[in-house]
Amino acid sequence: MKTRHHALILSAGLSLACAAQAAETLTIATVNNRDMIRMQRLSKVFEAQHPDLKLNWVVLEENVLRQRLTTDIATQGAQFDVLTIGTYETPLWAAKHWLEPMTDLPAAYDVADIFPSVRQGLSLNGTLYALPFYGESTVTYYRTDLFKQAGLSMPEHPTWTQLGEFAAKLHHPDKEQYGMCLRGKAGWGENMALLSTMANTFGARWFDEQWQPELTGPEWTAAANFYVSTLKNYGPPGVSSNGFNETLALFNSGKCAIWVDASVAGSFTTDKTQSRVADTVGFAPAPVEVTDKGASWLYAWSLAIPTTSRHKEAAKAFISWATSKDYIQLVADKDGITNVPPGTRISTYNDAYLKAAPFAKITLQMMQNADPAHPSAKPVPYVGIQYVTIPEFQAIGTSVGKLFSAALTGQMSVEQALGAAQTATVKDMRRAGYLKK
Repeated sequence: MKTRHHALILSAGLSLACAAQAAETLTIATVNNRDMIRMQRLSKVFEAQHPDLKLNWVVLEENVLRQRLTTDIATQGAQFDVLTIGTYETPLWAAKHWLEPMTDLPAAYDVADIFPSVRQGLSLNGTLYALPFYGESTVTYYRTDLFKQAGLSMPEHPTWTQLGEFAAKLHHPDKEQYGMCLRGKAGWGENMALLSTMANTFGARWFDEQWQPELTGPEWTAAANFYVSTLKNYGPPGVSSNGFNETLALFNSGKCAIWVDASVAGSFTTDKTQSRVADTVGFAPAPVEVTDKGASWLYAWSLAIPTTSRHKEAAKAFISWATSKDYIQLVADKDGITNVPPGTRISTYNDAYLKAAPFAKITLQMMQNADPAHPSAKPVPYVGIQYVTIPEFQAIGTSVGKLFSAALTGQMSVEQALGAAQTATVKDMRRAGYLKK
């Protein structure tokens, strides 16, 4: 009897071992933004629905994530089954056959519900290669209480010059209150995302129609001088270390009077559990200057499957779940309607959401205004507002971003930074064959 009982235990143990071996493990690389951390938490629902699947999360800071994924996919390293990438990488990587096409999605997924501009940004030749987790544009966040105390009112369509004037009046470093907070951390998707949109509004463009860089032109010079002098005079200390997450933390702790950044921060700034200023946040459109062309970016953090994944069907099941209407409803049920992933689905922007989320209307307006095909007042040979959709831009944007960070810390003047940026970019564009040698 004892032997039989022992045999049963052994056989049960073997069955469990086999079951454990049979479970597929999906490795998901994502960014340490709050919406993704929420996705990781809520993915227990997906795991309960798919007991044969295990999720292995690799959560990284934005610049590190981009570097890791680019290296992995270019070398066919096959470390990941699901990649968190954006509207910049998706068409470029799809063209190199590095991504699985996102076709044959279930009817309930409702691809037509995804904003056309977001769908277009994640497609190559009409085929989707990533599904959008959240979409964003650019918004001006400001403290309504501080504006009122100072007798200021935010214009319906602010200019950068006006914001600079407000920043001067609202800057009280002795109280740890800074006039304007902007990204200063080097990176093509960090400081250069913000600075490119600013430069667009000053009438600048990255390249002329013959792909000649224009970084020492009067428009870039005016934008860069405004950016550096405003942050040096009215910004927080250590601004060259601040990316999106760091600046969000500063704003939520009450240290910034004005902040221009991604519209996705709307739900974080109005969430009383994480924002001290939740009741006094105002929202305005992205600032303009001499033109409104390219003032607000269009971006979607999205989920894609590398062709090297050995678990493509499982990866597709996860991606479809995490970007579905059901997931949006799950967030609304668990964490409240204002916290749903914004900017991807038309159906999200229903009356209930627009009523509940004070930032929703401006986010929608900015996303509809963003036109990646015409980012500048002057004609350009490229597509993209806060980046240029060519493979070389990731390296170019990051090296130029480092020079602007150096200008912020006083290691070089704005003119030196622009001169060095122009020289380096011309060299890169020659090497890549865009310019004659």
